[in-house]
Amino acid sequence: MTLRVGYFPHNNSLFVLRHRGILERSIPDVEWVDLRDLPEPPAVDPRSGLPTLHSDWLFADGGYDVIGTGFTPPITALGAGHDVVYLGISGPRVENGRIVALAGSGITSPSDLRGKRVGVAHGSWQTTLVLFALDDAGLTWADIEPVDVDVHAGGEALLAGEIDAWVGAYPGLAAVEARAELVTLVDTASVFSHPSLWFTSRRLAEENPEAVRAVLAALAESDAWVTANPREAAAYFADDAAARGLPADLDAWEAAVRGRPFGVGPVTEDFLDEQQRAADLFVTGGLLPRRVDVRGAVLPWIGEAAGAATVG
Repeated sequence: MTLRVGYFPHNNSLFVLRHRGILERSIPDVEWVDLRDLPEPPAVDPRSGLPTLHSDWLFADGGYDVIGTGFTPPITALGAGHDVVYLGISGPRVENGRIVALAGSGITSPSDLRGKRVGVAHGSWQTTLVLFALDDAGLTWADIEPVDVDVHAGGEALLAGEIDAWVGAYPGLAAVEARAELVTLVDTASVFSHPSLWFTSRRLAEENPEAVRAVLAALAESDAWVTANPREAAAYFADDAAARGLPADLDAWEAAVRGRPFGVGPVTEDFLDEQQRAADLFVTGGLLPRRVDVRGAVLPWIGEAAGAATVG
């Protein structure tokens, strides 16, 4: 069979695995699908919906069977009616990003965001971070003006005064910190665990469990290499950024790689509680069309396989 794996730099583990050739030792026919090369989904008003890029291409012709993303996309997929199952999660990525505003703006906490323009890479983990921060402050999604910004362009929009607050993520956040004094409204660690995660279809998991085990084992091996060789791993990201005309500071990428957890483990009850909270808030905020039960996306044997891959 051909196993189609969706990847992009924001899921660091799969991006490195794409370059290492490890998965091909177990599955000779692997098709790597770069999410950035897929057609853009229809535009979505960030006030009333979630982008469906990952859902649109999940298991479709030209799409992918396995994908690694941030926190939000599996919830979007479940809300769109896809029968997905979790493969595993990383450790917490609490240093990856935070909600910031310019010093002197008068915005010093999430409670100050009422009526403000908040830049977010909508549909990613950033949407969840903002929604949780608002909920903790007694606000809702309807209390802000969400602005969908690219992870790179968002910093420029903040500096230009086009948005009032921004979910910044490293390494891009470092470039903005060097140019302006920022105020942290909330950091990730105080809000949720924000792991990387991987998921697939229930059909693939049930019909080809060996492919699932091979993916988990390959991720574990590749991630161990990243941990031991952070600068070499960072070069993959810097070279890719340079090829696309984006900032390609190898030192910044190395710092970002060193600051992120690697390794894949089974989903936990705490993680599932966070996923369910996010899903429920998406429904309440009008971003998801139906309520979903995230625990329905758990297959116990996959958790055992993820645990074995990590230990092995």
